[in-house]
Amino acid sequence: MAERKTFLLLVPALLVLAACGARMPASQNAMAAHAQPSPEGAAPQTTAPAAPTSLAQLDPCALLSPSDRSTAGLTQLGKPKTVGEARACDWTVPATFGVTVTLDENAGLANLDVSRGTRTKKKVGTHQAVQLVDRKAADGTCAVLLGVGGSASVQVDVSNATFSDSTLACRRATTVAGLVEPKLP
Repeated sequence: MAERKTFLLLVPALLVLAACGARMPASQNAMAAHAQPSPEGAAPQTTAPAAPTSLAQLDPCALLSPSDRSTAGLTQLGKPKTVGEARACDWTVPATFGVTVTLDENAGLANLDVSRGTRTKKKVGTHQAVQLVDRKAADGTCAVLLGVGGSASVQVDVSNATFSDSTLACRRATTVAGLVEPKLP
């Protein structure tokens, strides 16, 4: 009887030891050999998605991530809209300011009407851009227009709710343009 109790106690221990020595199939073994542990709590590393080849592949409201919106001072989600024939997204911070990002697939920088206000050529990331502000009107508005190839553009327009402080509007427009630019073709 003592032998039987000892045998019954040894069976679970033998099963555990056998499982520890079990071999993985070759395909799992290869994957395990190349797997690298990630730091505790870190998200798994993924390959960045391929850059879009045209504005048609982009959703204007998805151009600002929650982190981007926080950086820009935007507390609300964007709302899709259309400006002429172009797709756009509006973000509004009540009683403070609003931002509109417009994806114009039919008008490059050379085709946009920039006759009013002061134009300042600049570069935002790898894209040529023009900042447009009407300092005489001092109406709290500013736009940063980014060229996307020769026949498309992305327009970032900011309007302050107070209709004053165009310099602040330009800082905001430049910030948003800098956040959007890396996601452009």
